[in-house]
Amino acid sequence: MNISLLINGADRPAASGRTFDRLDPFTEKLASRAAAAGLDDVAAAIEAASAAFPSWSKTGPGLRRAILSKAADIMDSKAPEFIRLMIEETGATAPWSGFNVMLAANILREAAAMTTQIAGEIIPSDKPGTLSMGIRQAAGVCLSMAPWNAPVILGTRAVAMPIACGNTVILKASEMCPAVHRLIATVLVEAGLPAGVINVITNAPEDAAKIVETLIAHPTVRRVNFTGSTKVGKIIAELAGKHLKPALLELGGKAPLVILDDADIDGAVNAAIFGAFMHQGQICMSTERIIVHQAIADEFVGKLAARASQLPAGDPRGHVVLGSLISLDAAKRMEALIADAEAKGAKLVAGGKRTGTVVEATVLDHVTPAMRVYSEESFGPVKPIVRVADEDEAVRVANDTEYGLSSAVFSRDIQRAMAVAARIETGICHINGPTVNDEAQIPFGGVKNSGYGRFGGKAAIAEFTDLRWITVEDSAQHYPF
Repeated sequence: MNISLLINGADRPAASGRTFDRLDPFTEKLASRAAAAGLDDVAAAIEAASAAFPSWSKTGPGLRRAILSKAADIMDSKAPEFIRLMIEETGATAPWSGFNVMLAANILREAAAMTTQIAGEIIPSDKPGTLSMGIRQAAGVCLSMAPWNAPVILGTRAVAMPIACGNTVILKASEMCPAVHRLIATVLVEAGLPAGVINVITNAPEDAAKIVETLIAHPTVRRVNFTGSTKVGKIIAELAGKHLKPALLELGGKAPLVILDDADIDGAVNAAIFGAFMHQGQICMSTERIIVHQAIADEFVGKLAARASQLPAGDPRGHVVLGSLISLDAAKRMEALIADAEAKGAKLVAGGKRTGTVVEATVLDHVTPAMRVYSEESFGPVKPIVRVADEDEAVRVANDTEYGLSSAVFSRDIQRAMAVAARIETGICHINGPTVNDEAQIPFGGVKNSGYGRFGGKAAIAEFTDLRWITVEDSAQHYPF
């Protein structure tokens, strides 16, 4: 299918007429052909968003709420189209794609609810006759950049709260799924969002750097949000800092699942299977390190390996749990991680085979810091087990990473689990649940090299508004001179 840019409410090709192709990673057939935007298109998108801002920022919360609520219903109605595009562009399975649509629609509903929660406060003043207020106002044009791995969820999250807060948006679509990201904007336009409030730029991979740099540098762009790799996030942060633009960054992860010696082992296995292998492990919150107390390790590993070995993998259009990875390079990298670990003494207890872009659910036991898979974010279905002697070592290993997004702790003693959770350096921690979890209303984000700032609910209001001090004073007040 052919994908156009969206600028000022209209579909249009790139000014240069250029396009780029996205191939289905599993079949290698054409999935989508999208406009390859250039700097002229970027300028047009900025102009459109800037022109739409004065009116949209003054639009009342009732109308903003109505549009976002209607968009949620339209998104639900387009679930089959979103699912088809996700399968074709990213190799995702239908269940993961359907979950994307469900949660993304809820993100729109939550953003709709937030339109009446953008509140200020009355601040006591020492100055006689003065009314002193803190007021939140829309910031301006927001640049939103979303990745391919949960494209409906993260593409919608990138734009919903900025729009709810009265900002206008330029969505720079992922080169891996331009059709999915463009369809999000179609949903909002069909719901009645005025022209220019959302604009979509699609670009060829080789043009990404100059387009992003131009967008961030432009004085009209006042906020930046990016979800993606830590490597690219550091570049975004540097550019935003150079131009004094506040940025919200949700980056990579190496989520630890800590299983203490008093854990419900079967419950921990269930959480590990889901957290490690949902969407082939290509989720920022995916369980990337399974840290288990040595007293229960043999029983846990045996049960986990048996479960992992039974997970079907193959054509994402079939009845499988694991579909295609995003690219052949990603799949081959899984083989390299396995080979490195085995060469250094790890034991392969499940999986290990690759067929094209499909990699089996793979579990490596007795992993040590000398192995790449201990510290590198695999972003795939290859999962290390690290055995530890006690609780303190479990916490030390959990924190032995540059990342700090999600985590989980299993223990029957909730007070103990709470104490361990408090020591783990992540923005998110789940007790007796998987590392993969998300709801529209929760504050979502990480620490350390997993980024800063928070998406979700009321927490996101602070990210996409300016807090201003406004006073109403006595014009006849006394001055010292």
